[in-house]
Parts: sequence; C-alpha cells; structure tokens
Amino acid sequence: MTQRAEIHEDVRKALAAEEGGRRWLRRAALLGVVAALVGGGLVVRAKNRPPPVAKYVTATPTTGDVAEKVQATGAVQPVLQVNVGSQVNGRVAKVNVDFNSVVKKGDVLAEIDPVQYGAQVSQVNAQLAAQRASVESAKANAAAARVAFERVQRLYQQNLASKGELDTAQGQYEVAKAQASAAEAQVGAIQAQLAQSQTNVGWTKIYSPVDGVVVSRAIDPGATVVASFQAATLFVIAQDLRRMRVMADVDEADVGKLKEGMEAEAVVDAFPGESFKGSVMQVRYSPNNVQGVVTYSAVVEVANPDEKLRPGMTATVTIKTRESKNVVRIANAALRYKPSPPTGPNGKPVPQPPEAPLAKGTGRVFVVTNDKPGDEKAEPRTVEVGVTDGINTEVVSGLPLETKVVTDEVDSEDKKKKGKVF
Repeated sequence: MTQRAEIHEDVRKALAAEEGGRRWLRRAALLGVVAALVGGGLVVRAKNRPPPVAKYVTATPTTGDVAEKVQATGAVQPVLQVNVGSQVNGRVAKVNVDFNSVVKKGDVLAEIDPVQYGAQVSQVNAQLAAQRASVESAKANAAAARVAFERVQRLYQQNLASKGELDTAQGQYEVAKAQASAAEAQVGAIQAQLAQSQTNVGWTKIYSPVDGVVVSRAIDPGATVVASFQAATLFVIAQDLRRMRVMADVDEADVGKLKEGMEAEAVVDAFPGESFKGSVMQVRYSPNNVQGVVTYSAVVEVANPDEKLRPGMTATVTIKTRESKNVVRIANAALRYKPSPPTGPNGKPVPQPPEAPLAKGTGRVFVVTNDKPGDEKAEPRTVEVGVTDGINTEVVSGLPLETKVVTDEVDSEDKKKKGKVF
C-alpha cells in the first residue's frame, strides 16, 4: 500500500505541476493581448491626434471698393418754407384752408373782418372831399387878392395910392397864395391816408405767396389777430414736398472732409431699409455750440418723389467723402494688431523697445512668414494705405494679394490663466 500511495502521490504532483504551467501560459497570453490592445490604442491616438492650435488669426487682402463716409443727424425740412402772417389787426371772419391743403400763389387763405377798415376809407374820402373844397376856396381868395394887388399897383403908378397901401395889398396876395398851396399840400397828405386805408382793406385778405402745401394753420374763424412788430405766424406753407432738405449737424472733426456736391443718402425711422438719395448743397461756416460740443450745419437736399419724408422727421445722413473702386484692401483689424510681448520666467511680460512712428499715409501689418501650426512666425511690414471705411482700408502698395497677415492672436491655456497682454 505504501508503494502504491507513493506512486499515486507522484502522479498527483505531476498533474498539479502540469496544471500550473497551463495557468501561467494563459496569464501570459492574456497579458500579451492587453499589451497589444494598449499599444494599438496609443498608435491610433497618435495618428488621430489634432494638430496644435494655431497661434494667429489671419486674413488675406481682397479686391473691392472702399468708400470713406461721414455720418450726421438732422431734421427734415422743406426746401422753401414760408411763414405767413397778417399786416392788420382784427377778427378772423373766414378761414379757407386747412392742414395739408394744396394752394396756388394768390389763393385767399383767410379773411379778416373788413368793416372797420372800410369805415376808415369812407372817413378819409370825406376828409379828402372837404379838403378839396378848401383848396378851391383858397384859390378863389388868392385870385381876389391878386386882383386887389394889381389894382393898387396901378393906382400907385398914377400916384393915387400910397406905398403903404401897395405893400398891404401885396402882402395879402402872398398870404392867399400860401394858403392855397398849403391847402393843396393837405390834399396830398389826405390822399396818402386814403391809400393807406385802402391798402389796409386789401390786407384783410391773407393770400398765399407761393404754390405749395399748408403745413401748419394757427387760426380759426372768430379768433382775433393782433399784428405787431413781430407778426404772429398764421400759416406755414411748404413750396414743394417732392424735394426736401436735411439740416445735418456735422462734427467739427469731420467738417473738413465735406464739399458741396458730394453724394449723400438719408434714412429715417419711419421707413426702415429705405434710403433717400441726395447731395450736399452747402456747408455753413456758422458753428453750433451745444454744451461745449461744436458742430456745423450741412444742408443736404434729398429727393422725395413719393412725399414720404415729412417736415420735422429726424434723419441720419451718410455722406460719401472719398471712394476708391476695385482696389486691394485689408481688414482694419490687421492694421490695429500688435503682438503680445513675451513673458519672462516670472510670468510677467518683458518690456519691448518702442515701435518707430509711422509716416502719414502708411500703416503697419504683421505678415506670416511661417504658418506651420505650433511654430508660426510673423514679421512687421510697413504698407502705404489710402481710403478707409472703418472696416477695410485701401492698400496702395506693399502687400500682394496672397499675403497672410495677422489680425489677432488665439488665446492659449497659459494666456487664459495669466491674462493676455496687448
């Protein structure tokens, strides 16, 4: 039994050793599979890894039109607006027009009660008739005095009258002639009064001085009109609403760019998306000073064929001062860009030497010399510039179309943590 037990034990150990070897083989195979999977994943990740984030935001020059413009706001007004008042006082008897009425030159807008002024005409006519009678009487007295003087003169020549009688007769004659002349002069004065009274009667009718549209009416029948040194405005008549003007307040920094005849367009809030074409008719020298802000009035006439624009509307006027067509242009952001200074070991920016000042009519851009991601480089270049519209600027020379220029920098994680410095 002992020998058999020993043989059995040896067989069991042999089987156990064989089972342990198989287990280690399975473990080794599993580790190999895991290692292969990890290695494959690393290879795939390396192949699909995104490229480094670009350092710069770039742009290239384009070809197109660039127009320099000046903007201003102002009120819409008729080209010709007439304020109509009254020359005489009185009660308004009749009003023949209303707001928006179309009138012709010479149309009667309103009438003031003429009774008072008619009575004045009758009174002055009576005075004139009485004065004319006085003239005839004075002339008759002058004729009688002349006859008496001539008779005394003949008697004096015959030594039948004294020198004193002659002088008295002559004096009476001269007085009679003067009285006749004064009476005639008084007739002229009364005739002038009559003409004034008749004119006042004519002024009781208020006429339209121009063809146009009644924009404003300030009286009603029965109201009393009081004419003074500054006559009250009873009607406002716009001559032609198919052409309007905008009194635009131009900032003093922009007024030097304006000239008469420049193209302009106006927009109003009442008609969004619609513009009204026009031109600059006048740039006035008189300044407008409001709380220290100095502006100058530019008269811009605009076409209003459909009569959409109305007096008093607030309009925004855009005036085209300069324009270059089909030119090379670059975004203004490229001209404004300045590279961030490098940072030192302490994370603070290192001071850089000041840039050289630019000559008039030039600008500085940064041209990309190496666009490889992660290793981008750019160098400054001075270019000659022209017209700008606030978004793009004309490049006269110094920048080919295919050139990449820097417009901004991309924020890296370090910059986001430390803060970007310009």
